[in-house]
Amino acid sequence: MEYIKKLMRSTVMGPLVAFLLVVFLVSLTTPRFLQVRNLSNVSLQVATVAVVSIGATLVILTGGIDLSPGSTVALVTCTLAILVKNLGLPLPVGILLVLILGIICGFINGFLSAYGKIPSFIVTLATMSIFRGLAFLITNGTPIFSVSPQLELIFYGKVLNIPLPFYYMIILYAVAAIFLRHTVLGRSIYAVGGNESAAKLTGISVNKTRLMAFIIAGLSASIGGVLLTAWLNSGSPNYGMELGLQSIAAAVIGGASLTGGIGSMVATLVGALTVAVVQNGLNLNAVPASWQEITLGIVIVLAVGMDMWKSDLGSAVSRFFRDMKEK
Repeated sequence: MEYIKKLMRSTVMGPLVAFLLVVFLVSLTTPRFLQVRNLSNVSLQVATVAVVSIGATLVILTGGIDLSPGSTVALVTCTLAILVKNLGLPLPVGILLVLILGIICGFINGFLSAYGKIPSFIVTLATMSIFRGLAFLITNGTPIFSVSPQLELIFYGKVLNIPLPFYYMIILYAVAAIFLRHTVLGRSIYAVGGNESAAKLTGISVNKTRLMAFIIAGLSASIGGVLLTAWLNSGSPNYGMELGLQSIAAAVIGGASLTGGIGSMVATLVGALTVAVVQNGLNLNAVPASWQEITLGIVIVLAVGMDMWKSDLGSAVSRFFRDMKEK
C-alpha cells in the first residue's frame, strides 16, 4: 500500500500519465499527429516553451511567479534583430549581448521582488508591460525580417536526422536537473520554497536565492528568444505573447506546486511536451484560436486541481485496494 501511495505522489508519474493520455486522445482525433513530419514539427514547437519553462519552474519553486518571460522573449528577438541586421554585429556577439539582456531583465524582476519586498506577481505583471513596451519602442512597432541566414542553421540544422533544438532542450534540462539536485543554490531554492523561516534558520540567504532564481529565469527566457528568432528569422514586439502562460502551464502540469518547494525539471519537461501536444492537436484539428486559449486555461485549472488533490487521491486509492484485499 505504501508503494501505491508513493507512486501516486511521484512528481513525474502524474504528468507522464497525463502526457500519454493526451497523446492517445490527440492521435485518435487525427491520423496526421503520429506522422514523422508532424512529430518533427512538435519537437521544434516544444523547444522554445520548454527552455523558457526552466526559468518559470525555478521561480515557482521559490514560491514566486514570473509573468514576464513572454515579454522578455519579444524584447530579445527585437534587440537581436536590430544588433545583427541593422547594426551589422556578428551573430555570436549579438547572441551574447541579448543573453546578457535577459539576465538584466531577470535581475530587475528578482531585485524588486526579493529586496524591494514587492510581490513577484505585481513586479512581473509590471515588467511584462514594460519589456514589451520597450520592444515596441525600439522597433517602432514594426517587425524586422530576414535577420541572418546563419540563424536558420541554429534552429533547422540536424544531427542524426534529429533537429538541433531537441538537443538544446535535452542538454539544458540535464544541466538544470543537476543544478537543482546537486548544487548548494539548487537545494536552497527548494528550501526557500518549502519553508522560508526554516531556510533562514539554516543560514540560507532567502533574498539572494530568489534573486538568482529570477536571474536564471531571465537567462532561460533570453535563450528562448534566440531560438524563436532563429525559428522565424525575424524579431517582433508581438512575439512570445503566449509563452508566459505556457511556461507556467508546463511547470504546473509537471507538478510544480504554486506554494513552492515541490517540482522537478524532468516533470516540467513532460509538462512542456503536454502543452506542445495539446497545441499541435488543436492546430491539426483546425480549432479556432479562441478555443485554443480556453482549452489551455482548462488544462491549467485541472493541473492545479490535481496538484491540490493528489494526496487525497492517493489515500483514496490505498483505501480502495485495502478494502478489496479485506473482502
